[in-house]
Amino acid sequence: MEKIILENVTKELDDIKVLNKINLELTGGKIYGIIGRNGSGKSMLLKTICGFLPPTEGRVFINGEDIYQKNIFPDSIAAMIDKPNYLPDLSAYENLKLIASINHTVSDDNIIDALNLVNLENNKKVFKKFSLGMKQKLGIAQVIMENTKIMIFDEPFNGVEEETTEKLRKYFKQLKKDGKIILISSHIKEDIETLCDKVYKIQDGTIINE
Repeated sequence: MEKIILENVTKELDDIKVLNKINLELTGGKIYGIIGRNGSGKSMLLKTICGFLPPTEGRVFINGEDIYQKNIFPDSIAAMIDKPNYLPDLSAYENLKLIASINHTVSDDNIIDALNLVNLENNKKVFKKFSLGMKQKLGIAQVIMENTKIMIFDEPFNGVEEETTEKLRKYFKQLKKDGKIILISSHIKEDIETLCDKVYKIQDGTIINE
């Protein structure tokens, strides 16, 4: 079963603790939420879990491996963190096709299915003409097409219309039945409280309730 463990994870930037003694254990088959206002440490925490941001103190284990001690990027994780950015003159499909060509593990059908799910399948606009919601949806589609065991979404519903949001909520609930870990952050409690099996609140880099 998939498992993420954080042990006393602390991250300091410019002598400020952006993460402070975070302890978490996340297991497969569940949807987890991280709630907190902008600047509370949500994105920093997700980056640390993904292997992007080494902690100043503490350890991060993905399926039993200490990812920073071994200096590895977990291939079981796909993530959308911060504002998604892609090549400006390519369409949604063309951008995902280019990314898929790197590892050759994602088929054209996987790409199309992911774009269908976020209602971008027939959109021919190039990325530089995308609205905020369209950019968010493309980032979500990239994570979905990769079909990893751990999926992480930072503020995924920001700017996304209700129809697509409801499709995604249903899809995430289906994914957890496959034993995946779904981790979603939001600054709006209502976005995730009815979706998640467990919600953690982060404030000033600290988990203040569990």
